[in-house]
Amino acid sequence: MHLELRHLRSIRAIHEAGGLARAAEMMNMTQSALSHQIKGLEDQAGVELFARRSKPLRLSAAGQRLLRLAQKVLPEIDALNAEFRALREGKAGRLHIAMECHACFEWLMPCLEHFRSAWPQVDVDIRARLAFEALPALVREEVDLVISSDPEDLPGVVFQPLFDYAPVFICSPRNPLAQKPYVMAEDFADQTLLTYPMDRARLDVFTELLTPARVEPLAIRQVELTAIMLMLVASNRGVAVLPDWVVRSVRGQPDFVTLPVTEQGLTRRLYAAIREEDATQPWMAHFLRLARTEPVKLQRA
Repeated sequence: MHLELRHLRSIRAIHEAGGLARAAEMMNMTQSALSHQIKGLEDQAGVELFARRSKPLRLSAAGQRLLRLAQKVLPEIDALNAEFRALREGKAGRLHIAMECHACFEWLMPCLEHFRSAWPQVDVDIRARLAFEALPALVREEVDLVISSDPEDLPGVVFQPLFDYAPVFICSPRNPLAQKPYVMAEDFADQTLLTYPMDRARLDVFTELLTPARVEPLAIRQVELTAIMLMLVASNRGVAVLPDWVVRSVRGQPDFVTLPVTEQGLTRRLYAAIREEDATQPWMAHFLRLARTEPVKLQRA
């Protein structure tokens, strides 16, 4: 039996209309063509699909089986067509994000809340487990955007600048470094440095300060959560270098002292790495606008 979607649509239409004439009108075809289609289907199946002497026209037992199939399959086909139409019109898509910036959750979540309201048909996810191989995952199309401070020359990938930020030193007022106007690399030689669980090549305190100066902290303690890291700092159990949007909530509190890193201070830039073909998607452009404005609100808070 060769069954096509048009057959399922015809069965559903006749059932809903209660007759061939009305069903043909609903389907924008002639009654003769619809009748011929149903007759051909019955010939294939070897059974009648309708009790023709009934008014309104009723489905036979075999027709009821076919109707149940139509009611199961056709909504899924219609939903898929709607999804493809939304993709063509730029209303739907996928935004799976990986980060090479562990502290970015602080501003990323407010961005995604605004984005979700504006683009409910875009599938959003954060792929945290890909943090250390994020850019290769972008090339393999496993994710759609990577937040990084280290742009690379990758075929088919563009790095869109988001915003500049300052890595800031934070310690307890009981730490001797709290009396200094700023910190230098050598100040970390007798300190326990608290960091996120990331490779040194992805941490500003190493790439911008300690590694070039060939200075090794006394100890390194990796901490998953920002709140725990700040608690350890307040207890004088270690020091940290965090982006300015992270420390803004504790500036001025008696348990914390924040200082510039080096006399001139450090400035870094965050980028969104995306595939070239996604750069023209309207929902991607909207997310990038949010990612440029929301962090600035946090920095100024």
